[in-house]
Amino acid sequence: MALQSFGSLIKEPRFVVRKFLARPQHEGLGAVVRRSIGRFELKYFDPFLVLDEFSVTAPAGFPDHPHRGFETVTYMLEGAMTHEDFKGHKGRIGAGDLQWMTAGKGIVHSEMPASHGTQHGLQLWINLSSKHKMIEPRYQEIHNEDIVEATREGVKVRVIAGEALGAKSPIYTKTPTMYLDFTLGPGSRIEQPIPVGWNAFVYVLEGEGGVFGSMKSMPITPHHLLLLGNGDGLEAWNKSSSKALRFILVGGQPLNESVVQLGPFVMNTQEEIDQTIEDFENCTNGFERARHWSSQP
Repeated sequence: MALQSFGSLIKEPRFVVRKFLARPQHEGLGAVVRRSIGRFELKYFDPFLVLDEFSVTAPAGFPDHPHRGFETVTYMLEGAMTHEDFKGHKGRIGAGDLQWMTAGKGIVHSEMPASHGTQHGLQLWINLSSKHKMIEPRYQEIHNEDIVEATREGVKVRVIAGEALGAKSPIYTKTPTMYLDFTLGPGSRIEQPIPVGWNAFVYVLEGEGGVFGSMKSMPITPHHLLLLGNGDGLEAWNKSSSKALRFILVGGQPLNESVVQLGPFVMNTQEEIDQTIEDFENCTNGFERARHWSSQP
C-alpha cells in the first residue's frame, strides 16, 4: 500500500536522537509500570518528570500518597481507576477518560482499580514553574466521548492538549504542553507541527510499522520512548500493510529552572524540599486536610 501524504509543511523535521525501551517495574502497592521518563537513564526531560505506562489489577494500586509542585495527567487506555483526595474530590476515570490534576501546593490522594481485570493507562508528570508551584490545586477532567478528535486520510488523533488536524483541546496547561494520541492506519503518514524550542517525545503504544523522523529509520516496536531533536515538526509513517500504529506525541516548553525532587515532591531548591517535608509531616501550608483524612476502602 502506498504511503499517504498530507498535513502542514514541515521545514525542519525532528529526528529521533535517543531511544529507550520502557521495561516493567513495580510501583505503588503491587502495580506494574513501564517507566520511560524518571528512571536512571533519563531522570528529567524538561518540563517532563515521569512517564509511566501502568497496569494494575486489584488489590494492587496506588494508595494514599502526596504531591506538590507539579501536575499529573492520567489517561486511561483500558479499564478504570477510582480517584479520591483529601479535599473531597472523588470520581472514576474510565477507558478513554482524561484527568489533568494540578497538585500545586499540595494534594493527598489515592488511585485504585475500579473494576475487575487489568486497568491500563498512562500517567505523565509535568513540572510547574517556580511561580506556579504553590498555586491552589485544581482538576480538569474530560470523559472519553468529549475528548476532541479529528480524522483525515487514514489518520485519527485524539487531542488531549494542544492542537492537531485543525482540532483544539479545551485543556488549559500552566506549563505550555501538547499531548496527542495518534492512530495511523496501514500505509498512513502524518506531519504534525511542534513549536520550535519545545522538548518533544513519542511513546509507541501499538503496532510494529512505526517510522519516525525519516523514512530510512527502522520501525519501532511498542513500549519505546523516542526523544526528538530540534525542528518544527514530526513526520511519522506506518509502514505496516495490515496493522494500525498508535503512539502519543508529547511536547512542552522547557522551564529552564533547577529541579530538586524527593519522590512525590518537586521543588527548585533543597530548602523548599525540606519545607515541604515539614509541611506534610505537620499538616500545614496546603496539607492541613491530611491530618484526619484517609481514602475509603
